[in-house]
This record gives sequence, C-alpha cells and structure tokens, in this order.
Amino acid sequence: MAKEKKALTKAQLTAHLADQAGLTKKQAAQILGVLADTACKEAKRGFTLPGIGKLVVAKRKARMGRNPATGEQIKIPAKTVLKFRIAKACKDAVLT
Repeated sequence: MAKEKKALTKAQLTAHLADQAGLTKKQAAQILGVLADTACKEAKRGFTLPGIGKLVVAKRKARMGRNPATGEQIKIPAKTVLKFRIAKACKDAVLT
C-alpha cells in the first residue's frame, strides 16, 4: 500500500498561491486571511467558494445516542451545526 501524501500546510498553500498568481508570499497570506475571515463572518447566510463548495448552517434534530464507555442510552439535544458541501465539479475532479 502506497503512502498517502499529507495535506498542504498553510505555508505551502501560501507559497503555491503566490507562485501561481505572481504575488509575494505576504500578499498571498493576506488573501487567504481575508478569505477565511469573510467565510467565518458570512457563514450564517451561506458562503460559497465557486468550484470548491459552500458553507451552510444546518439544524440537527434531537436524537438518542449511546455512551461508548458505559453503553448507556443518552439523549442528544437538537443543535445548529455548520457544514461544508463540496461542489460537484470538485467532487468529480477528486473522485475520478
């Protein structure tokens, strides 16, 4: 079985973005920072990265679960969660 490659680090992603867009690493890091801040602020209304996916808010219903240590049934309350839905184009590119 072949070793899996590790995910890009922030520094590697910044360097790649700078190289591909002809920017300095500082400018690329600034763009990534602004993108992350915007995604966090806009996630409540939905935030889309075209061609990659979108952040959406979803409500989970209350449900019964099981404590793995004791096997005891517990009630898990309803809550709001943040999900990332992968765009079809990205999914197709990765899975084919």
